[in-house]
Amino acid sequence: MDTANFPWLTTAILFPVAASLLIPLIPDKDGKTVRWYALIVGLLDFALLVYAFCTQYDFSNPGLQLVESYTWVEQLDLNWSVGADGLSMPLILLTGFITTLATLAAWPVTFKPKLFYFLMLTMYGGQIAVFAVQDMLLFFLVWELELVPIYLILSIWGGKKRLYAATKFILYTAGGSLFILVGALTMAFYGDTVTFDMRAIALKDFAPNIELLLYAGFLIAYGVKLPIFPLHTWLPDAHGEATAPAHMLLAGILLKMGGYALLRMNAGMLPDAHATFAPLLVILGVVNIVYAALTSFAQRNLKRKIAYSSISHMGFVLIGIASFTDLGTSGAMLQMVSHGLIGASLFFMVGCTYDRTHTLMLDEMGGVGQKMRKVFAMWTACSMASLALPGMSGFVAELMVFVGFATSDAYNPVFKVCVIFLAAFGVILTPIYLLSMLREIFYGPENKELVEHEELVDAEPREVFIIAALLVPIIGIGLYPKMLTQVYDATTVQLTAKLRDSVPSLVAKAAADKTVSLRAPAIELSKL
Repeated sequence: MDTANFPWLTTAILFPVAASLLIPLIPDKDGKTVRWYALIVGLLDFALLVYAFCTQYDFSNPGLQLVESYTWVEQLDLNWSVGADGLSMPLILLTGFITTLATLAAWPVTFKPKLFYFLMLTMYGGQIAVFAVQDMLLFFLVWELELVPIYLILSIWGGKKRLYAATKFILYTAGGSLFILVGALTMAFYGDTVTFDMRAIALKDFAPNIELLLYAGFLIAYGVKLPIFPLHTWLPDAHGEATAPAHMLLAGILLKMGGYALLRMNAGMLPDAHATFAPLLVILGVVNIVYAALTSFAQRNLKRKIAYSSISHMGFVLIGIASFTDLGTSGAMLQMVSHGLIGASLFFMVGCTYDRTHTLMLDEMGGVGQKMRKVFAMWTACSMASLALPGMSGFVAELMVFVGFATSDAYNPVFKVCVIFLAAFGVILTPIYLLSMLREIFYGPENKELVEHEELVDAEPREVFIIAALLVPIIGIGLYPKMLTQVYDATTVQLTAKLRDSVPSLVAKAAADKTVSLRAPAIELSKL
């Protein structure tokens, strides 16, 4: 088989979708067969992605790889076009990894199991497609289709207020998607040629006002998904009613779609507008970090506390994207992957705890660590990762963003000092609310009412395996970040160079430095 020409990405997208269509034909009443079927499909698809990455992906190539293009509507230059580069490949692998673990986390689901696993496999393919497609209209379509499974999972398997949370989720995200559609059509029909190909659109010379409007519209659309304050309010409600698998998909993958799209489209395709909006991104990033950390500190509901923690950590992605440095952009990418792993682990632990205590209120817990020692140990490890303990991926990612922004020559020193000080304040709040949360759940005297009425069994092997699988890359990246950064460094360096060329002050500085460099030999000769 000619592996170089094999449609790796198309197969990875369509295989779980096609497999989901066979689920109604499986003879199964209690869900035991269909869950194994879904898990095997997920494992096979993830293995396919890993094999393609190991054999076909070149770290030194900053451009698109694994490119596949098939004509769809020839008159509009509309194609099924997919590919992967340093911005998308890490997130494609993250999607396969998290979704497969989320399928395993859904093992206890017994209500409508066929429909549940059908939606899980459909979303598997849709999420990979969001990161892989290279056609603007196709991107909009898969972005919209991916919303349907998570909406149904929230509305059918969620908590008491699931319909409210699911409706709010779909209204926010679908409303933001309108900006994607309008922006995609505007970019495609602008100029002399009509094309939806992202690479061709990136070469178009948009009028300054049009570019600013496009950037603002995309910022709203992707800001909802990231989420950016004040477009974030759907997330705590969605997490407050979701089950563990939905938690893992929301925190581990869906939030990363917003950060990826900001890098791919806002920064990569509208660099001049990015130079104008970058200070706003930095300010919004700081607001996310501080506001969400303070709000998380005040939450008494466990799910909402971790949800606001996610919003806070995604603020570092915004600062990294707007840093105009290789280190800052690399840190933004690392933070997305790192938080995908850490967020999925924390929300899985929330689900494990609720399954045993049947409460989410911290006031109703206490002392349960005496009976659930494995759960306590897993909670502690995941919390240490979230508060950026050295040796774990969160520490490296946040440090790279801090240093990248601090060394940026695109901003006023006073502005940088204020941003770093406020972001550091948010970082200090993180261990305070996470450690106090652990204390309220596990330390102190046992809550007698809770212990008497609930069976506080310790973690089972399946749960230990899921957390161990998540902690391995978290610690591995923390100890050796190059295992991930080498995947996307070539692409982020190229992107940063393009962004710096759009900032007049940086262009002038580079020209001055080049002039000084050229004159240096003459100065040395005069001394002779």
